[in-house]
Amino acid sequence: MAAILTAKNVTKRFGGLVAVNNVDFEIPEKSIVSIIGPNGAGKTTFFNCITGYAKADEGKIVFDGTPIQSQRPDQISRLGISRTYQNIRLFADMTALENILVGQHIFLNSSWISAVLGTSYVRNEEKMALAEAQRLLNFVDLKGKGDLLARNLPYGAQRRLEIARALATKPKLLLLDEPSAGMNPRESEDLTAFIRHLRDELGITILLIEHHMRVVMGISEHITVLDYGQKIAEGTPKEIQNNKQVIEAYLGRGAATEGMDTAHERFSKKVK
Repeated sequence: MAAILTAKNVTKRFGGLVAVNNVDFEIPEKSIVSIIGPNGAGKTTFFNCITGYAKADEGKIVFDGTPIQSQRPDQISRLGISRTYQNIRLFADMTALENILVGQHIFLNSSWISAVLGTSYVRNEEKMALAEAQRLLNFVDLKGKGDLLARNLPYGAQRRLEIARALATKPKLLLLDEPSAGMNPRESEDLTAFIRHLRDELGITILLIEHHMRVVMGISEHITVLDYGQKIAEGTPKEIQNNKQVIEAYLGRGAATEGMDTAHERFSKKVK
């Protein structure tokens, strides 16, 4: 299957710190891929390079045939990349419906003059935007919650609302930054099923950062592992679970001295 996004030799520095170091990465279209690694491995910085919130110092990132490493976040969003964040970034004092409408702003073409005059074009555009926002609200299982303030929604519902707002930009590639953070086991299971549904129903490609190994191993078709900004492994979930470098990255450099069978058993507990 053709790659929808390809990164070559991507490097990002912050002063003397190399947060992402010469990373090559590729994600096939309509796949579900995870990037994992210990805290400080460079995962979110790499996400930021893809979405334009950080500019790569070296390397090239191509999305759907277009180089994007020098483009602004709004330009990248228009091309078809959207994301969520580790810490929920909803507009807390706006309703659920209003939050989704915010995500549609890049497709609204009315001028401020037309808005003041209340032209028929503006009214029709607003009507279509509201209908789409309601459709997305229903899609993420928040039917009937449109008038509730975002801050009054349960935690899991806020996560789904943030995904709905990201979907409002009509992405081809959706980046999810630790979507299961703060969730209990049941919520994590529901989220895993929901992410599969996103891909299967909408046909979009999904790339996620996730620390919850049960979610990662249960949903990913391919996994890339970063450590200290470098890619140390990639492969299927089974291959990653049995990779010596990955086990050492999570359990410490001395893990191998205890015997790989014992180290593997300890690492496996993280994914079950």
